[in-house]
Amino acid sequence: MALRIALSGFLALVVAMGIGRFAFTPQVPLMIIENQFTLTGAGVVAAFNYLGYLFGAYDAMRSTKHVERRLWLGVWGAVVLTLLSAVVSGIWWHGLLRFAIGWASGWALVLVAAWTNERLAHFGRPALSAAVFAGPGVGIFLSGMLAVAIHGLGLSASQAWWVYGGLGLILVLAISKNLPRTGDLYRPTISVEPLLLTPELKKLVLSYSLAGFGYILPATFLSQMATVRFPDSLFAQFVWPVFGGAAVIGIIIGILTRRCLSTQNRLAITLWIQALGVLCAEIIPGVSGLALGALLTGGGFLCVVQLALQYGRELAPNHGRYMAGLLTTGYAIGQLVGPMLSALSTALTHRLEPALYVAVVALFVAGGLVVGRRTGAASL
Repeated sequence: MALRIALSGFLALVVAMGIGRFAFTPQVPLMIIENQFTLTGAGVVAAFNYLGYLFGAYDAMRSTKHVERRLWLGVWGAVVLTLLSAVVSGIWWHGLLRFAIGWASGWALVLVAAWTNERLAHFGRPALSAAVFAGPGVGIFLSGMLAVAIHGLGLSASQAWWVYGGLGLILVLAISKNLPRTGDLYRPTISVEPLLLTPELKKLVLSYSLAGFGYILPATFLSQMATVRFPDSLFAQFVWPVFGGAAVIGIIIGILTRRCLSTQNRLAITLWIQALGVLCAEIIPGVSGLALGALLTGGGFLCVVQLALQYGRELAPNHGRYMAGLLTTGYAIGQLVGPMLSALSTALTHRLEPALYVAVVALFVAGGLVVGRRTGAASL
């Protein structure tokens, strides 16, 4: 039963996050070529997505009714809305759909995390919770490899959306029977003390918000950066799959090293590694700079998510879903600011670099906020 829950949660995040939310990244170069929008427009569309993610995460955190229905709508909504992306064009229609997909993925991440964490702990297999968070990375890798095939076949952006949505549909059909039913996620008979936001919790929320801002620019524009720098290179097509593959490897390394250092210090180190990745992508010339950027930034992507949620559970063990929602809301705010800054940067300077340097600083500060001597449960 524990393995079935872990696999179902894993595939739910493959669909809702890796495909529904992040398939937009390898689509950006294709949609710009088709004149659906400019690079600045892509930043605006991405901002709509992150705004929806913010609302979805906040609603998941606060909801007390129809909680399981939100999880189902989050996972299925990501599929249906991805398919709908194939039949619309232009900045505003895609912005509206990305907003809705963001909302759905916010529901999915918070509620899938809460469901799998609680059930896996119940069955005595909490270590499997970390494996669930490899789902978005696998989804990113799959969407990236599909993008390579799409480019090779010369498909249009509309046809590509059908491909992504079709894969998501197959995966959701395979796991729907395992998703939680009424009463699995919210139990009103359980009473706990109100959450007190201690200084450590406040620093964690701020750090995680900065992490969302710092990683989102390369996560959104890495494929476009590679296409602009190496327009005729096969490498440009593989940058996004490298990012996703590195994210999965990062989770594996995190599981293997879970007894090394405290959770907060592992989180700080991972954030600093991401900062170095963004910096490498910008200052190291040639293919090697973007390759290092994809490996380091991607490698820390899911580890930061998993470690931040784990540290939140250590600080507030009786408020798992609320903490997941609070942290994801902060993360979403950071992600929303990122594309807005990128749009401003490209509009004023016609370059993305100023925004990327701000992202580097944000990730270094984020690590500094959580590093410390506190000794908590360092393993899941």
